[in-house]
Amino acid sequence: MTEKDLPRIWLLAVSPGLFVLLWSTGFIGAKLGLPYAEPLTFLIVRFACVIGLLGTLALVLRRPWPQRPEHWFHIAIAGILLHGGYLSGVFLAIHRGMPAGVVALVVGIQPLLTAFLSASMVGERVSARQWAGLVLGFAGVTLVVWEKLGLAGLSGAGLVFSALALGSITLGTLYQKRFCAELDLWSGSVIQFVAAALVLLPFALAFETMRIEWSGRFAFALGWLIFVLSLGAISLLHLLIRRGAATRVSALFYLTPPTTALLAFLIFGEKLGLTAVAGMAIAALGVAIAVRK
Repeated sequence: MTEKDLPRIWLLAVSPGLFVLLWSTGFIGAKLGLPYAEPLTFLIVRFACVIGLLGTLALVLRRPWPQRPEHWFHIAIAGILLHGGYLSGVFLAIHRGMPAGVVALVVGIQPLLTAFLSASMVGERVSARQWAGLVLGFAGVTLVVWEKLGLAGLSGAGLVFSALALGSITLGTLYQKRFCAELDLWSGSVIQFVAAALVLLPFALAFETMRIEWSGRFAFALGWLIFVLSLGAISLLHLLIRRGAATRVSALFYLTPPTTALLAFLIFGEKLGLTAVAGMAIAALGVAIAVRK
C-alpha cells in the first residue's frame, strides 16, 4: 500500500456510514420541498439540474462514455428503476398522505427482498447468518416506525406507490450489480438521470399542473437534494454496489429509517421514544450481522 492508495482506502471505509447519513436526509428534503411543488414536477426539476451539472463535469473531465448500445440500454434501465421508480414512488406516496413511517416500513422490506432474489439474478448466496441479520434488522426498523404507524392517510394508491418504490429500488440494485459493472460514476449517472426524467415527464405533463411556488425553503430543499443526494449519496451507492455484494449493500437501507427518525427529532422536534431508540439499536445489530464478511 502506498500513500496514493490511502484516500481511496479511506473513502471505501467511510462510504457505508456516509451513504446512510446522506441518503436519510432525502426524506427530510422531500418533507421540506413537497408543499411547494407536485412530486413529479419536483423530481423533474431536480433531475434537470443534476443532468446539467454532471453532464458539464463529465465533459470537462473527459469521462469515458459507454461504447456499445447494450451498455447504454442497461445503464438507462438501472437509472429508471433507481431514480425514476424509487423516488417517484416515495414522493407520490407521501404526497397522497401516506404516513412516512408506513412508507419507510414498506420500503424497509427491500433488504429481505434483495436477499431472496439475489441468488437468481446475480448468483449471490445468502448465508443463514445473513438471513438472521436481515430479519433482525427489519424487526428493528419496525420498532423505529411503530410509534408513527397509524391508519390515517392509508389508501390504496399510497400503498401501490410505496410498493412501486420497494420494487424499483430492489430490482435497480440487482440490475445494476449484474449489468452495469463498468459504470462510470459521472457519465453513467448522466445517462441514468436522463432516462428517469424522460420516463417521468409524460406523467407529469398528463397529471400535474407543473407549477412551482418558489420560496427560500423550496430552493434550499431543491439544492440539498441535488448536491447532497443526487451527487453525493447516489455516487456512493454506485460505488457500494460495484464494490460489495448486493445483499450487504441493501442491508444498509435498514439504517435509513432510524437515521431519518433521529434527524427529524433534531431538526423538526418529532417524537423519539424509547421504543424507537431500542429499534435503532436492534437494526444496527442486524445490519452488522448481515454485512460482516
